[in-house]
Amino acid sequence: MSLFAISDTHLSFGTDKPMDVFKGWENYEEKLKNNWEAIVSDNDIVVIPGDITWGMSLDEALEDFKFIDRLPGKKIILKGNHDYWWSTKRKADIFFQNNGITTIDILNNNAYKAGDFALCGSRGWFFDSAKQADEKIILREAGRLRASIQEAEKIGGEKIAFLHYPPIAGGQVCEEIMHELVEGGVTRCYYGHLHGPAISYSFNSSMFGIEFRLISGDYLNFCPKLIEKF
Repeated sequence: MSLFAISDTHLSFGTDKPMDVFKGWENYEEKLKNNWEAIVSDNDIVVIPGDITWGMSLDEALEDFKFIDRLPGKKIILKGNHDYWWSTKRKADIFFQNNGITTIDILNNNAYKAGDFALCGSRGWFFDSAKQADEKIILREAGRLRASIQEAEKIGGEKIAFLHYPPIAGGQVCEEIMHELVEGGVTRCYYGHLHGPAISYSFNSSMFGIEFRLISGDYLNFCPKLIEKF
């Protein structure tokens, strides 16, 4: 069994939001499918940390979820800034059940076991936000991350965190999110959100004893990244 991750799939089978207008996104759905099927088996786990589909509602996102469901492995997904369909975990779980989607689980204030690893995470927020409204969101996201890390602590094992927004980029740090990662004993953190020229701002190294890696779809050339075999 293996653990993989890839974020920012930006699927749009049920909406008119073509991504191939951007450089590097030509035939990205086919690339993702072929790469995924070449390396992921049904016994594996793939984490998708946000910006999964352009669907504005669960119904609009249905074809995208079906596409993901048909791919090998169990998928664990969390919210990104463009996941407008997102409501509650319970609502999504019921929707998946009613539509025969059996391989997708939601990561939100909870955690999942993968071998000797405990998977946790949250959406996060902008590392450079300064507005009062943004500060409230940051504190809320930090709280969600804390709750997820606490659930991971109950599971036991090495804690691996997944975020949509980068907790560090361009030399700037989201202190609230970083605090939770450090205090929670997270050893690895994988994040998305950065595309195209913004990839140059990504941090792919270690800080405060945590290894950080960007896993956005175009950065990985639409091939899930192997994190660990277990």
